[in-house]
This record gives sequence, C-alpha cells and structure tokens, in this order.
Amino acid sequence: MILGVLQVELWIGEASSLKDKRRVLLSIKDRLRRHHNVSVAEVEHQEAHQTAVLGIVTVSNSGRHAESVLNRIMDQIRSYPQVVVNDEQMELVPGR
Repeated sequence: MILGVLQVELWIGEASSLKDKRRVLLSIKDRLRRHHNVSVAEVEHQEAHQTAVLGIVTVSNSGRHAESVLNRIMDQIRSYPQVVVNDEQMELVPGR
C-alpha cells in the first residue's frame, strides 16, 4: 500500500471574504473528490481570506499510480482561473 500525499498552497486573489474563499474551495474540493476519488481538506490558513492550503491524499497499490493521480490533480488545480498555486509538496509514503 502506498499513500500519495499532496499539500498545495493557493492564493485566491478575487476572494474578499471567507465566504468567497470557501465557495471557490468547495468547488475545487468537490471536483477533485468526484474525479479522482481522493480525500481533500483545507489544512491551514482557514481564517485568511485569500490564502489556503489543501491536503490531498490517495491510496494505491503502486507508487507510480499514486504519483500519476497526484500529478493529474495538480494539472487540474492549475487550470482553475480563480487560484494561483504558490507552493506544492508531494510525498509517497509506504504503508505496512
């Protein structure tokens, strides 16, 4: 078992309130869950209006597959015009 872990820091320039930010993030999180069958959560900067950090996790029997899923997710996140990716960190963690 391999856990693919992705942490993505986003800037949401058009968000002038937490409500604006959460609307954008909800759309992104729902699409990622639906299209890639992953777990997604906002893990940092919950009270900042324009910054968010998403934690995304996938489980696979292959490191190559987990990395491929996370790379497709990054491509999808970069395609959203509402957000700019400030930073990303990807890690593959072997299970027991």
